[in-house]
Amino acid sequence: MFSFFKKKKIIAHIKLNGVIGNAGKFKQGIDFAGQEEVIKKAFSLKKAKAVAITINSPGGSPVQSHLIYKFIRAQAKKNKMKVIVFAEDVAASGGYLIACAGDEIYANSSSIIGSIGVIYSSFGFTELIKKIGVERRVHTAGKNKSSLDPFQEEKSEDIERLKSIQLDLHKDFIQVVEESRGSKLNKNEIELFSGEFWAGSKAKELGLVDGLGNANEVLKEKFGEDVVIKKFEKSKGWLSKKLSSSSNQMDQLANILEERSIWQRYGF
Repeated sequence: MFSFFKKKKIIAHIKLNGVIGNAGKFKQGIDFAGQEEVIKKAFSLKKAKAVAITINSPGGSPVQSHLIYKFIRAQAKKNKMKVIVFAEDVAASGGYLIACAGDEIYANSSSIIGSIGVIYSSFGFTELIKKIGVERRVHTAGKNKSSLDPFQEEKSEDIERLKSIQLDLHKDFIQVVEESRGSKLNKNEIELFSGEFWAGSKAKELGLVDGLGNANEVLKEKFGEDVVIKKFEKSKGWLSKKLSSSSNQMDQLANILEERSIWQRYGF
């Protein structure tokens, strides 16, 4: 009888899309500075029942990933708000780390999930510069300042030092996943922390996500067909648009190739 006057449930919705960190000269990826206010506003939405976060990211900067993850958890605790995360095409590496800020994580059956590891990639040009008759001259203060210089021969001690740092970063990543997912993780079948990634359906079996479904259908199922989903997103400033449109074609091409190489790791 009084259903007409029943108040609709409200959900704040944030969308995080792209490479984490700087994605090019004038193109900003997902970073803490750019998302801080958006996240804060979403958690400040009066009478909101939860905050939903849709993420589509192949990863990037581990620092920015951690900053965003910690800020989401801090806001959730401060505002006593539940966080529900939805993975789209990819939530891998740093993208999955941010997803772990969710009390629940959902994905499409074909989403790419995981890649819990750390990667460093480069090129070696020592043979090339010999062929074209170029002499590399490097002068440093600090014997390790030129570590992993692509124009010099690799040194075993440099590689060991890099691997040590990677192991520390990997340990931090694993700790976030274990604290977030806890007993939900199925560690018996597969090594979850090898850097491997899986389709959403397999990720559900492994406990990396809680269920399958997109934001609209899951939120309606949880909060009713008449749920109001209020979107919060970072607006692109006039200066950013102007700089982006005025950058030369070579800069734009380099940016596209750099970002594309990260996405292609996961088949996109």
